[in-house]
Amino acid sequence: MRILIIEDDKKTADAICKGVAAAGFETVCAHDGEAGLAEAENSPVDLAVIDIMLPKLDGFEVIRRLREQKIMFPVIVLSAKSEEESKIRGLEAGADDYLAKPFSLAELIARINAQLRRAGNAAEPTELVYEDLRVNVISRKVYRNNERIFLQPLEYQLLEYLIRNKGQVVSKHTIMEHVWEYHFDPQTNIVESRMSRLRDKIDKPYERKLIHTVRGFGYVLE
Repeated sequence: MRILIIEDDKKTADAICKGVAAAGFETVCAHDGEAGLAEAENSPVDLAVIDIMLPKLDGFEVIRRLREQKIMFPVIVLSAKSEEESKIRGLEAGADDYLAKPFSLAELIARINAQLRRAGNAAEPTELVYEDLRVNVISRKVYRNNERIFLQPLEYQLLEYLIRNKGQVVSKHTIMEHVWEYHFDPQTNIVESRMSRLRDKIDKPYERKLIHTVRGFGYVLE
């Protein structure tokens, strides 16, 4: 699960990101409203923790714009303001929960888990689609241009991770942790080897290539 933290105080943001990451989540931080909104619009996010008092765009405006675009992941609002009016404004803008500063990381993580459980009750799509590529997450069948492509289990897991993060560059390190679920060994070439096999099946027979290497950074499906 990927959690977006939008907090302008870098010390507070760092503490939140470290605490949430220690609870087993992937975290990404933004320090102003515009950067946070861009991150939410362009990258996969499962939940956002948004401070109200932000530079460039305040938290209320960030939430309002997300909801206008039908971006509906859960949002927890943070604020030093504990007045009822601020809570109401946050909820009316589209927030799902409100936490007043100061707060404990344990409480924040409990609220994150609660919101993710509620969101998980919504039906998750059974098929992930990008251009002419289709991945059925129930049957694990993969099609491109309506032709069935047969993948080995690790190749399928790699492709599913790429399509869930479509348009986002994912590092070799990140792939190792999320697909193979063990710590990164800088000497191994297992990612390159599996990616090469996956490309042979997904891209080689077709003129339009979907899996790209971003040198020095990682891989992207786009």
